Amino acid sequence: MTKAAPLTHVPLIDLSLQVKPVKAAILKDWAEALDKGAYINGPHGKALEAELAKFLGVKHVVGCNSGTDALLLAVRALGIGPGDEVLVPSFSFFATAEVVSLAGAKPVFCDIRPDSCLLDLGEVRKKLTRRTKAIMPVHLFGRVFDVAELKALLKKAGRADVKVIEDTAQALGATLKGKRAGSLGEAAGISFYPTKNLAAAGDAGALATNDDAVAATARRLREHGMPQRYTHTEIGYNSRLDELQAIALRHKLPLLDRWNAARRQRAERYAKLFKGLPLGLPQQGAGDVWHQYTVRVKGGKREALRQHLVAAKIGCSVFYPTGMHQQKPYAKGAPKLPVTEAAGAEVLSLPMFAELTAAQQSTVAKAVREFFAA
Repeated sequence: MTKAAPLTHVPLIDLSLQVKPVKAAILKDWAEALDKGAYINGPHGKALEAELAKFLGVKHVVGCNSGTDALLLAVRALGIGPGDEVLVPSFSFFATAEVVSLAGAKPVFCDIRPDSCLLDLGEVRKKLTRRTKAIMPVHLFGRVFDVAELKALLKKAGRADVKVIEDTAQALGATLKGKRAGSLGEAAGISFYPTKNLAAAGDAGALATNDDAVAATARRLREHGMPQRYTHTEIGYNSRLDELQAIALRHKLPLLDRWNAARRQRAERYAKLFKGLPLGLPQQGAGDVWHQYTVRVKGGKREALRQHLVAAKIGCSVFYPTGMHQQKPYAKGAPKLPVTEAAGAEVLSLPMFAELTAAQQSTVAKAVREFFAA
């Protein structure tokens, strides 16, 4: 018997594997759509919105062309603009703050909790002002931020009028106390970027809400502020979800819970494999969907471990090395956010996807152990 060759490469994510179970069905429906010339606002787009709304347990889903635009539509549809402030965690992808600025409002950067890297409610208490119109917590790395706790804080502070916009780009399918991320606030932005747990074959996104007026406004805004053809009531965008992406997402959506369960199982395996190592390990939440498996490497050793893994042909990445408050557009007069800045120097994301094999995880763990044993 020929002995199997040892694994020499473990990708951070393998985008080819998620599509395999549904590839033939997607191609069949793509061919039909191409034959019919149905590309925008077609039946698959409408059906996907309805199916996602049912999945999330919300009244409305509005498809658009990216997760960034989904957040921007949410900000605009909630009437947020010049003179308003939106509290955001600085430890996130740039789009979280960018959409606030694009709407003419001011992002107010908050620090995070060291145990979860999620928005720190203590920061919300300190930075809440009369100008605060909304708060945008991020369900980071697939872990759900507790929106109910935030709403309780706002009520106690006499600011129940402040809206909550969930950045759900990394947590579709995640649950907390029986409810899905994306159904907890006044609106939510969802991304279907190809690396997400539910991935399109390009850019795509969706807004979720239970508010009829927010949904109606978002639908106008995504089509140039146009409630009916050639009648424009406001300045909007060209941000529609195309039919080909909707087809791919419709075929994948029924598999999402299964894929997320597989990610949880792989996170549990990692926790066992890394037991005893000087790593800060992620919390193991029952409803997490593990968009990333991110460890903390203390003592200034993160970059050395990253280089060690790269040399071993193991995919890894840093999400995020720099807080948004430190980026050039926001750095002038930015606050000191020590927990965010410490996280940026310590976090390292390791291979994580539903199809990751036990052998691949063992290869990752072996390389990490070798680093700390050296």
